[in-house]
Amino acid sequence: MNFQLEIWRQDDRESEGHFETKHVSDVDPEASFLEMLDTLNEDLVAKGGRTVAFDSDCREGICGMCSLVVNGIPHGPNQVTTCQTYMRDFDDGSTIYVEPFRNNAFPVVRDLAVDRSSLDRIIQAGGYISVTTGPQPDPNSQPVTPEVHQTVMDAAICIGCGACVAACPNGAAMLFTGAKLTHLNNLPQGQPERDERSRNMVLQMDEEGFGGCTNFGECSRVCPQNIGIDVIGMLNREYRRSSRTKKQTHPKKMVAQ
Repeated sequence: MNFQLEIWRQDDRESEGHFETKHVSDVDPEASFLEMLDTLNEDLVAKGGRTVAFDSDCREGICGMCSLVVNGIPHGPNQVTTCQTYMRDFDDGSTIYVEPFRNNAFPVVRDLAVDRSSLDRIIQAGGYISVTTGPQPDPNSQPVTPEVHQTVMDAAICIGCGACVAACPNGAAMLFTGAKLTHLNNLPQGQPERDERSRNMVLQMDEEGFGGCTNFGECSRVCPQNIGIDVIGMLNREYRRSSRTKKQTHPKKMVAQ
């Protein structure tokens, strides 16, 4: 298969970026999109050119490192990670546009690689889970219903790739943050820090410069783990709950008239 690539090129976050045309030929239809970029880079090295910078790690659809927008869709056309997108998914001879995830909170490091540490800081703002040391507790001492277990596991599957942010017209990170809160706040172990965690993660999300949700639903449509927008409802409920708890815990002082 043969393709014309329009690839975003940018030296660093301060530089102006532009599209650059590249051609790849004799591509195996079973090659992944990242393997195709590997082939392109090998050709660029052989010709003395500068390689295209992009992120990747496990290449098994698990880690979420690969962060490309392919033909306007985060990760590509099939709601999977970029490493699980294959060249057979494109028409032979077609032109493919390749860009980095675009968001103010995801500054470009170089070319297609972006800095997504803002998502890490949201998780860090959530703090820790209280646990006790010593003998293993009885598994039945803190029962979890099947419904709660399923809800937690559906949210915990988030790999933090940032596709939801890249797809959102508002640049919101509420699907990601909602998934993390749904995971942690529904478990018995997450209850002691539940309200503080909810407040801190939302405040950090706003501080990072992410937008707010207006229910476009694009985040869920591109999520490679099929996380539903119900976690955003959970996020809103948890934040309101934590705000009420804070007011009750810290009442306003009475001022003498």
